[in-house]
Amino acid sequence: MAVSVFCNVCFCEPHKPTPRFSLTSCGHVICEICLQKGKKDECLICRTPCRTLFLSKQTNPDIQSLFMGIDTLCKKYSKEITQVSEFQEKHRKHLLAYHRQKTAKLEESLKKVTEQIRQIQRMNTPEQTTQLPLSSTSRNPLSIPSRRQNGYSSYSLHPGRPSTSEIMEPMEVDPAPSPMRKV
Repeated sequence: MAVSVFCNVCFCEPHKPTPRFSLTSCGHVICEICLQKGKKDECLICRTPCRTLFLSKQTNPDIQSLFMGIDTLCKKYSKEITQVSEFQEKHRKHLLAYHRQKTAKLEESLKKVTEQIRQIQRMNTPEQTTQLPLSSTSRNPLSIPSRRQNGYSSYSLHPGRPSTSEIMEPMEVDPAPSPMRKV
């Protein structure tokens, strides 16, 4: 049921012929007859400076909603809220689809790189050590070949210590997706 409109001064209600009603900026409803009795730009109820707006069917819908029944307002706003909610959900889904697609591409790239790493590791066979006998002329540690790999010689500056290439271990990459990520 809509809120009945009545003058806050004389308490008259709309009837035919109906005086026009005005809403003051301070929130009071005053009929046209009472409005003419008061001072211009001053509320008859609270005596504060105010502006007035005649109520009609052309009045701003936000102002009209002040006089609607709660059930009507609930229906109106629930429809608007549903539209806003559907709009936002549509955009959330669109963004989620984008991120899922991006994640899938990154996971595919990770699989390719992991496979390439495995192929490279398979191609690199364990290093074979070749020991050359020491002669009296080759006592200089820089002239002694320590390892032979991929056709290139590496020389150890410190004969008692292994070179960096001797210490390196192959890196293993887990191709399984992380438990934190949903596939």
